[in-house]
Amino acid sequence: MKLDPVLLEILNNKVSAAADEMYFALKRASRSIYVKEAADFATAILDVDGLLFAHPPSATFNFLIDTNYIDTIRAVPDVEPGDVIFTNDPYFSNGLSTHLPDLHMIRPYFHRGRVVAYGWCFVHCTDIGGAVPSSIAPSLSEIFQEGLRVPPMKLVKKGVPNEDLFNLVMANNRTPDVNMGDIKAMLGSLETGAQRVADIIERHGVDAFLTCQKDLQDYTASKARDVFRRIPDGTYEFWDYMDDDMVTTIPLRMRVKLVVRDGRINIDLTDTDPQVAASYNVPTMGGRNYWITFRLTSFLTTYDQTMAKNAGLYRSITVTNPPGTVMNAEFPDAVGNRAAPGRRVADAINGAVLKAQPGLLPAPSGGISTPFALAEYEADGAKRTVQVIQPMRGGMGALEGQDGVDARDNSMNNMQNHPLETVEADSGVLIRRYDLRPDSGGPGKWRGGVGQVITAEILRDGSTVLARGMERLRFPSFGVFGGKPGKTVRAFLNRGREGERELSKIDQLPVKAGDQVTFLMPGGGGYGDPYLRDPAKVLGDVDLGFVSSKAAARDYGVVIKRGAIDEAATKKRRQGRVKENVGADFDFGPEREAWEAVFDDATMRTLNRHLYALPKSVRQSLRRRIFEHALPDLPVAGGGRTLASVMADADAIRARLAKAMNEAFGEMPAAK
Repeated sequence: MKLDPVLLEILNNKVSAAADEMYFALKRASRSIYVKEAADFATAILDVDGLLFAHPPSATFNFLIDTNYIDTIRAVPDVEPGDVIFTNDPYFSNGLSTHLPDLHMIRPYFHRGRVVAYGWCFVHCTDIGGAVPSSIAPSLSEIFQEGLRVPPMKLVKKGVPNEDLFNLVMANNRTPDVNMGDIKAMLGSLETGAQRVADIIERHGVDAFLTCQKDLQDYTASKARDVFRRIPDGTYEFWDYMDDDMVTTIPLRMRVKLVVRDGRINIDLTDTDPQVAASYNVPTMGGRNYWITFRLTSFLTTYDQTMAKNAGLYRSITVTNPPGTVMNAEFPDAVGNRAAPGRRVADAINGAVLKAQPGLLPAPSGGISTPFALAEYEADGAKRTVQVIQPMRGGMGALEGQDGVDARDNSMNNMQNHPLETVEADSGVLIRRYDLRPDSGGPGKWRGGVGQVITAEILRDGSTVLARGMERLRFPSFGVFGGKPGKTVRAFLNRGREGERELSKIDQLPVKAGDQVTFLMPGGGGYGDPYLRDPAKVLGDVDLGFVSSKAAARDYGVVIKRGAIDEAATKKRRQGRVKENVGADFDFGPEREAWEAVFDDATMRTLNRHLYALPKSVRQSLRRRIFEHALPDLPVAGGGRTLASVMADADAIRARLAKAMNEAFGEMPAAK
């Protein structure tokens, strides 16, 4: 039995509004700036099978819809009215949480003794203990180092708080008062959801409420498949790179094979690089997971903005995700920085879709999210606090017919910036600059969006800067169809002052009062030949500070003098340029070109497939030895020597690589 379409639409609006009310109840009652301002949290209502069917329209996250809720529900089977399940552990929850700072709650909603739905919410908490303030550091190698692990269990039993669990959580983090405020806000949000579900059932009946859960997902699934039919049938392969895993200087490759058949999509990650002895592993448990599918989420919600957001979005997507890769963490892998490889998978999917059909997606965004955090001692010198100063973002990639969005990146989520007044009131920093980064967007007929710039002065001795998720220091977001790459990330300590030092990836950076830390975020890729950009638009970019006059001439062939276009000089410059790589589908930049002159696709697939055959305990050390034998002076990413400068003799490196692989595995044929 299916509901009448009019009633289904009414119920869709009501359940979405209920989830939205849960969302604002949590936001308004929360304590942490990362929830109240950045909005790193979510709410939803799940059906009786644990699938999401009601999503808040106001949420900054869409991609969390593709989450495994059911295994956490099954882990606590004896639920009663008033119970609330709590967990933050990726392994025990089978991927509901994907790193320890994400606190999840699920509350069963009952009607006349039976479960008719579940309320769900999560927040990213400021700290959950572990080796470092904020609980996330690239160099951590095991989840035991990353903080308190709570398997699915009851935080509230029949409406009565489990004080032992509350006390355990509060005793194992550096910001207990703030975290307690957020946890109580979560509980209030779930109560709001319970009341609204009861209201809907009272008005429309329990049968209609239960039927709408399935009907809404069926309707969305049908519409989603129609959207996917925009991608031509075929097999499309693409890959992108993380700079390194920080504990080594070796780049990490995320390789995707997209198989499309009549609106059904398989994402195959088989040849992605192996797990690392750092926190860049993704706990997908070998299945579909939002860190794999979120680029397709934005694809769906862009091309059909009328469909209800629920689990039906993903019914046409399957995933091939074998053990051994960085996208399939195995206990006890560290997973704190799981967003970084997830973003590279998204960019690889982005490239694969563009290969299938140019124009369907924009060029990739700046491709990172870097919460700039500060751990500091309060005035008494005893209590240490952790505060996220800004969730720093790059620009978005350009689209055919449209420039990229500047200083924002909603390709993954639409987190908001923190008001500077709040930051300075709550933290020991003074914001000296918070601005756009000129020339960071990839040049193109349609320009990539520019990134952000921030400079913060530290006011207290003994502080520590943390900046998880730093990427794109080596490999920029690529340009497409004649467009150029965006600029890479740069970071400095005391930029333009005595003792200036350029930074690579930050694990923990000790700072003292008076130090200044600067982050220059990356831009999105450009789209189309930049010499075809309307000169008037280039002049407008210069006037607005997105592009410098020097870059206007260099990248766009537009000469600007005294605030106006020099028509004659522009015509001469555009006609006289040497066309390089203009007709290529993708421009990856010189670093990737230098790397792949040796470490090409066939070689990397051969290496990885032999590594996968080895025990996990020896896989990483052998991989490191092979790369260090082939390229012993591989530089760190950012602020130092480039790959192009150390890989000039590609033939010699290839010979050393072949020797190292043959010594490790014996004589091998190349992968086909």
